[in-house]
Amino acid sequence: MTALSRIPKSSDNVALRPLQAQDAQAAAEVIRAAFAAQRMATRSRSSALGETRETVAAKIEAGGGFGVFAGEKLAAVALWRLDDSVFLVSRVGVLPQPRGQGIAGMLFASRDAEARRRGVNRMRSRARLNLPENERVFARFGFQRARVEAHEGFDLPTTAVMEKTLR
Repeated sequence: MTALSRIPKSSDNVALRPLQAQDAQAAAEVIRAAFAAQRMATRSRSSALGETRETVAAKIEAGGGFGVFAGEKLAAVALWRLDDSVFLVSRVGVLPQPRGQGIAGMLFASRDAEARRRGVNRMRSRARLNLPENERVFARFGFQRARVEAHEGFDLPTTAVMEKTLR
């Protein structure tokens, strides 16, 4: 059974925990499914759609991540790593079925707690400009647009760089 199997409703057993190497396959499936469910295609293909067990395992090893499990099934993930005293957040994804049930909030709260635990007060992530709802999610959890950037090969901006200072 894969992570894409039926996810229990929020009334079922929901737990958040750090991702481990053995979660990499399920995490890659959640990331691909969550990013594929975006309302429109991005101007440059999202590299999240190419995540594999190996690439996710390497990201967990290089930094870490959190997963929200509904029952035994992974429903959401967020990966992170430290870079020059900045907590870089990537691959925040919630499967389509359980969206709107507070799962993203669990991921954001856990990530904030981990950054504080490590003594880091600056966070950064990226959101595609043509998916403004993603930028709004980050803003809801305290991020602000710091600047825009263009993906390699693009003349116009494609991405909002979102930053947050923990207090």
